[in-house]
Amino acid sequence: MKQITILSTVIILGLMVPFTGGAQTAENQQQPADSNKVSEKQALQQWSDSIALDRYNQNKTNMTILAAWAGVNIIQGAISATNATGSGPHFFKMNAYWNVVNLGIASLGLFQLRKELNKQYSLTQNHLAQQKLEKILLLNTGLDLAYITTGLLLKENGNRTSNLQNTGFGNSLLLQGAFLLVFDLVQYGNHRRNGKLLETQLSKLQIQAGPNGIGLSLPL
Repeated sequence: MKQITILSTVIILGLMVPFTGGAQTAENQQQPADSNKVSEKQALQQWSDSIALDRYNQNKTNMTILAAWAGVNIIQGAISATNATGSGPHFFKMNAYWNVVNLGIASLGLFQLRKELNKQYSLTQNHLAQQKLEKILLLNTGLDLAYITTGLLLKENGNRTSNLQNTGFGNSLLLQGAFLLVFDLVQYGNHRRNGKLLETQLSKLQIQAGPNGIGLSLPL
């Protein structure tokens, strides 16, 4: 909307200039430059919007995958826990319990994404949102490694003490932690590519003084 207002102002001011040779020459020199600036800003905003949309689509796909994984584990865990032997019942029970939480996280994530669909971001806001998401994913990978480590310790203790519950729970944590680690690393890799694109674009911006104060502009 600001770009359209700027362009309209330029055209109106041009029409108000006395129709003389000198004035016409000045207008012909100024208007293409202003039009180019508006066009450049519009293109930059459209590009930024495409990055935000890609982030939305990736997050929606990832939350859907997590919900599907959770659903399969809950159903299989509830069924298999009744007929498994040894440490199996504990393994399947923990899978089901664990994925009740995953299903809640996926459902909440999909609900929050509905608010993001029509949200408008400036380039800097888009970059901050991207950075926040990448930091969350890195934190998640650290937690995933903690789950795997805990699973190894539980399994080792269960095997050493013949504790079937610890063995089953340990195997479950190993499986769930490994899945989440791969899941979060793939997400981080995909989002990091967009983050690098935003960082590259922001590095091209320059601080300039304008009629309304200090602002950022993209050199043509």
